Amino acid sequence: MNGDKIVEIKDLHVSVEDKEILDGVNFEMHRGEIHVLMGPNGTGKSTLGNALIGNPRFKVDSGSIKLKGEDITDAPVNERAKLGMFLSFQNPIEVPGVTLSAFIRTALEAKTGERIKLWDFKKKLKACMEILQMDESYADRDLNVGFSGGEKKKSEILQLLMLEPDFAILDETDSGLDVDAVHTVSEGIREYQKRCGGALLIITHSTKILESLKVDKTHVMVEGRIVRTGDASLVDEINEKGFDDYHEG
Repeated sequence: MNGDKIVEIKDLHVSVEDKEILDGVNFEMHRGEIHVLMGPNGTGKSTLGNALIGNPRFKVDSGSIKLKGEDITDAPVNERAKLGMFLSFQNPIEVPGVTLSAFIRTALEAKTGERIKLWDFKKKLKACMEILQMDESYADRDLNVGFSGGEKKKSEILQLLMLEPDFAILDETDSGLDVDAVHTVSEGIREYQKRCGGALLIITHSTKILESLKVDKTHVMVEGRIVRTGDASLVDEINEKGFDDYHEG
């Protein structure tokens, strides 16, 4: 823990369609850390994830984003992904005509810049699917097409395990999951941490997914600003009291 600095965000202001959503966000993460971002609905949590990954709809008005010491504030999405950033979407999109297996293999080759032997890829894919208790047949199905909510979320964690990014953002990955699926997804996250020790930012309303993970820092966002940062005990405090006590200043 607390090794190399992976992410550094300074005074980040972000707007969507000329409306400011993030109002000066600051935080940093080191290799191996798990941070949690919580806050009321509509406060800017998902906006932060989209701004970090480089979604062009989310305009950075000022401030900076650094990944592994490199300024990526103006970098396109593909460059951020190649450098080692990953975003698990709150509502994963369906991609007819592209299988889950083909999608992941293409993403891996784009990240590494090298062709991957099919045998090696299939072996790793099978092992990762076993961790997530996914039926192997899903590898040959079109990406997220006809998948249940839980299956879509497992698909996202499968991509996390296969791509092994240095910095991963999980946006509401536990929403709509039953207890067993939350346990399985948590197991996938622990396996990711064990394999590559990346920095992991979990954006969530629920805390079910956090129960079996070691959280290093918890951030509370209100009206586009991080108004408090604490350790894992802050999650328990929020569970007990909610967000009513949090306000700017």
